[in-house]
Amino acid sequence: MKIALYQIEQEYMLLADEIINNEGELTPELEQRLTINQDQLEAKGKGYGYIIKDIEAEITAIDIELKRLSAIKKRCLNGKERLENSLSNAMILHSITELKTPTLKINFRKSESVEVADLNLLESEYKKVVTTESADKTAIKEAIKNGIQVTGAVLKQNLNLQIK
Repeated sequence: MKIALYQIEQEYMLLADEIINNEGELTPELEQRLTINQDQLEAKGKGYGYIIKDIEAEITAIDIELKRLSAIKKRCLNGKERLENSLSNAMILHSITELKTPTLKINFRKSESVEVADLNLLESEYKKVVTTESADKTAIKEAIKNGIQVTGAVLKQNLNLQIK
């Protein structure tokens, strides 16, 4: 009989309630049901573990493929940039402002940008201050572990499922 993990959990909670209602007394029937429940959970847990390992392997393969594709993209972008620079330099050198074919048009577009040579020489009205604040979690953790109370922060213990 196949039983879902959540059903095993629900049955376990019901068993726990029955044991509490029995004032902690474990009858032979409750003990047998508890053993069956634990066996089912162990078998189901192992199955989940294997599935999780398969998914982790797939994620690793995807990460490797993303790195490979990212490297290809970077090479393409670098090649495109080199070609654009070469074409632009050649057109400027020969005073050509436009190249045209029936399906392609290459020309220069004018734009404006501001270059700041020295930020310290600018008057304050032309500066803006950008600040971002974040917690130094490493320092907070170290302080709490050393017995210092840090107002606004607590050290939380987590249970992390490990599948090897």
